[in-house]
Amino acid sequence: MRNTNKNLAARQYVVIGVFALIGVVYLLKLFSLQVLDKSWERSAENNVLRFVTQYPARGKVFDRNGELLVYNEAVYDLMVVPSQVKNIDTLEFCRLLGISKDTYVERFAKASKYSKIKSSIFVSQISKEDYAHIAEILYRFPGFFFQTRTLRHYPNAIAAQTLGDIGEVDQAVLDADPYYRLGDYVGKSGIEKFYEKELRGRKGLKVVMVDVHNREKGSYMDGLLDTLPSPGKDIYLGLDAPLQAYGEQLMQGKRGSIVAIDPKTGQILAFVSSPTYDPNLLVGRVRGEHYAELLRDDTKPLLNRAILGTYPPGSTFKMVNGLIALQSGSITPATQFHCNGPGSTPIRCTHFHGGSPDLANAIENSCNPYFYEAFKTTINNPKFGGIKKGYEYWHQMTYKLGLGHPFNTDIPFEKSGNIPSREYYDSMYRGSWNSVTVRSLGIGQGEILVTPLQLANIAAIIANEGYYYPPHLIRAFGDSTAIPENMTTRLETDIERRHFQVIKAGMRSVFEGAHGTARGSKIPGVSAGGKTGTAQNPHGENHSIFIAFAPVEDPQIALSIIIENGGYGSTWAAPIASLMMEKYIKGYSERPQVEKRMMEGVINYSKVK
Repeated sequence: MRNTNKNLAARQYVVIGVFALIGVVYLLKLFSLQVLDKSWERSAENNVLRFVTQYPARGKVFDRNGELLVYNEAVYDLMVVPSQVKNIDTLEFCRLLGISKDTYVERFAKASKYSKIKSSIFVSQISKEDYAHIAEILYRFPGFFFQTRTLRHYPNAIAAQTLGDIGEVDQAVLDADPYYRLGDYVGKSGIEKFYEKELRGRKGLKVVMVDVHNREKGSYMDGLLDTLPSPGKDIYLGLDAPLQAYGEQLMQGKRGSIVAIDPKTGQILAFVSSPTYDPNLLVGRVRGEHYAELLRDDTKPLLNRAILGTYPPGSTFKMVNGLIALQSGSITPATQFHCNGPGSTPIRCTHFHGGSPDLANAIENSCNPYFYEAFKTTINNPKFGGIKKGYEYWHQMTYKLGLGHPFNTDIPFEKSGNIPSREYYDSMYRGSWNSVTVRSLGIGQGEILVTPLQLANIAAIIANEGYYYPPHLIRAFGDSTAIPENMTTRLETDIERRHFQVIKAGMRSVFEGAHGTARGSKIPGVSAGGKTGTAQNPHGENHSIFIAFAPVEDPQIALSIIIENGGYGSTWAAPIASLMMEKYIKGYSERPQVEKRMMEGVINYSKVK
């Protein structure tokens, strides 16, 4: 029994010793943590980590010559982490920000609903001046901190509809792309929208330690978890900034558009939609207010008429019918059709042309009966085996000329226009129709609708004598990334080059011929080809239209002009087109009186339905 008690006592001492040893170890560990290890001190004093998104600089936008069109300016978003907001003077905070108590409550509730532990925007886009004042005393308000952002600035205030704008992401964007978070900005329209992924860059992350007084104490783990943002790509457009600005000046007081293209590349040199607006209006905290005002404006400044406006092309379409008739073998350059002036049937003419013009003379004089006959001869050509087969051929050729469909490059929301199909007429006339039924198509009226961009491309095709590059805005990326192949692929129209010679000769006579419809707009020292158009409009005065290219020998620019309710093509569109070409080729205009008349001219739209 005595031995048993001794064994139990020995075991008791062992157990006590083990527990004592464990206690000593814990005491030593606590001493180490509290006295020797400063990381415990940091954790006690600094009980939160702040995850700050590092937003990249959005890519800048330049014109074709390196002139800056869009750059970034720094602003500051006031962020909030609801779970960290404790014991603040709410009234003082509201006075500091210039907001009401109700606004504070509403915004705080919204942020809490999003997340109590993640940061979200409480007040966006605070200016540098306000930031400096608020930042000095922000330490009094735990849970709030600043995050640097950038906003776009437009030094020239041009090309608003083309450049587009950026705004806060909506729920649809958040659902579609995990890159974005609540409060992020995204391209809403124009170039900003189409090249969003290139321009936006890549976000970084900074993890900082914050003490109980809302003061940053430095990077966590010496920045080991931080990632740097990558700036967005700079973009160079084909736009010529001085030409764009000049076009917008010429279009003041008018509704319509100017589209100018470099025929050698398809790059858009000018993309004017009038009326326009200052793109700086849609920047910052006032964006929503200004956007609503522009949306209510009955002149529709937000509408990009260059791609969303569709119009009957009128007489500018006569070259299309002439080219298709030549290619089909239905006419030759020497083919003549009789014109009886206003007495012609079934298509009347505006004036007499001296009997029976040939093709070049018909272009110079804009003879309606000639092009109706050319169209009729094409679709009735026996080689096709019937009018409906002939019409299908005509329809296919217009498609190859870039009509009736969008180009699908980097121009968002582009409309297709309309080239009516055989099926459309079969349905409308129950299968019974002929060339007289659709005679208006011969002179660019009836159901035909085109966009100004498509018309400018027709001018580029004629300038190139049979091919084109899809019209596009991009010229180059700043990091030498290749332009998408669909914008640099040469597209053939399947019309032989020889047929363009007579068309170009006729268009040159429009400026230089004795009876040319744009002879009053001839450019001193520059050869040009053009065609006037006067498109019928059921809502008021006819539209004034013109397409052109210059110089004839080596075209550098091709363009279309549409002035809504401007009357004859020679009244407004032709002079503006000639000034645009002169400005691009020479850099200035030698016709100050014409320039002054176009810039100061205003069209009365009060009677437009």
